[in-house]
Amino acid sequence: MFDLDNWHEVFSTLQKNPLRTAMTAWGVFWGAFMLVVMLGIGRGLEGGVTRNMAGLTANNVYVWGGNTSRPHAGLALARRIRLNADDVPAVRELPGVEAVAPNVEVGGWRQGTNVSYGEQVSNFGVRGETPDYLKVAVDRPYLGRFINETDLIERRKVVVIGQAVRHVLIPDSVDPIGEYLRIRGVYFQIVGVMASVLGGDEAERADNTVIVPFTTFQLAFNAGGRVGSMAVRAQEGADAEELEKLLRRTLALRHQAHPEDPRAIGSFNLSKQYDRVRTLFRGIQGFVWFVCVCTLLAGALGVSNIMLISVKERTREFGVRKALGATPGSVIALVLQEAGLLTAFAGYLGVVAGVGGLELLSRYTASGEGPLAAPSVNLTAALAAALVLVLAGLLAGIAPARHAARIRPVVALRSE
Repeated sequence: MFDLDNWHEVFSTLQKNPLRTAMTAWGVFWGAFMLVVMLGIGRGLEGGVTRNMAGLTANNVYVWGGNTSRPHAGLALARRIRLNADDVPAVRELPGVEAVAPNVEVGGWRQGTNVSYGEQVSNFGVRGETPDYLKVAVDRPYLGRFINETDLIERRKVVVIGQAVRHVLIPDSVDPIGEYLRIRGVYFQIVGVMASVLGGDEAERADNTVIVPFTTFQLAFNAGGRVGSMAVRAQEGADAEELEKLLRRTLALRHQAHPEDPRAIGSFNLSKQYDRVRTLFRGIQGFVWFVCVCTLLAGALGVSNIMLISVKERTREFGVRKALGATPGSVIALVLQEAGLLTAFAGYLGVVAGVGGLELLSRYTASGEGPLAAPSVNLTAALAAALVLVLAGLLAGIAPARHAARIRPVVALRSE
C-alpha cells in the first residue's frame, strides 16, 4: 500500500543534506545522459554510413571487365575483357538473379563530356541505363519520369538529368521537362530530373549525371554492344557471395578467360560491406552499453556509499523504530525507497537531457550530408535504459537496507 508518511520521511532525509544528495545524483544523471547520447550518436553514425554506401540495395553485386592474369586457351596474358550486350541475357538466366542493369558511360568510368543548353555549357557524366536501374538503385525522379521500355525499343533521344545538371544549365524559372540538351551534337529531350537520396561522393556523382536510354546511347555515341559494368540484384534469400562467384566464373568463360582468374572479371559485393558495417556497429553498440552500464553502476555504488553513511547517521532513529515494533522489512523498504527515488529521479533527468541533446544535434544533421545521420534512440533502448536505472537503484539500496535491518534496538539507542 502507498504510505504517505514513509515517502514524506524519504523526502525529508534527502533534503537534510542537499549537497550530498546532489553530488550522489550527479553520477547517476551523467551515466544515463551518456547512455542515451552515445546510443543515439552510434545509431546516427550507422545510418550515415549506410546512407552513403554506394547508393544501391544491400543485395547487389557489380561486375565489370578486367585484364587476364592467367593463361587460358592459348590466349595472351593481360588481355582486356570487355563486357557486351550479349552477356546481359546470359546473366539474367543464372539462378538467384532477380534483375540486371547494364550501363555504359561516355569515355568510361567517371569520365564526362560537354553538355549544353542554349548558351550554357558544362561537363557532366553521360551514362546509358535501362529501366532495371530502378530495381537496383534507391534514387527516383522527383520531376517527370525515368527511362521506360518504349524508350529502349524505339531508341528515343530522351534523358533523365541529375539536379546539379538542372541547376547549372537551366534557369530555376524554366520547367526542365520537355527542354532539350545537346550532347556531342545530338539533341535529347529531358523527361525527368533526379535527386540523390545519398550523401558524399556518390550523391555528387549521381547529381552530376545525364542518363540516356541504353540502346539510344549505343547508337548515338557509337558504343556498339559495349557494356561498362552490370549491377545484378540477387533474389530474396539468395546467397550474394555465391552469386558473385557464379557471375565471375560465367563471364570469364564467356570471354575465354580462366574461370578462376581473379583479375579477368572485377566485382564488388555490396552485401559483404553491409554485413561488415552491421557487425562493426553491433560491436560499437555493445561497447557503448558496457561503458555506460559501468558508469551507471559506478553512480549506483556512490548512492550505496551515501546510503550507508545515511544509515549510520540514523542508527538511533532505526533503533527507536524497531523498539516501537517496526519490522526489518519496513526498515529495508524505507531505505530502498530512498535509494530508488534518488536513482530514478536522477536517471530520468539524465534520459531527458540526453534526448534533448540528440534533438539539438539532429538539427545540424538535417541536411543529409556528412557521415552522421539524424541521431535517435529507439523505444527498446529507452526501456532498457529505464530498466537498468531501476536495477541500479535497487542494487544501490540493498547493502544499506540490510545493514539498517540488522541494527539491534538496544545497541542503537546507546549510539551517539
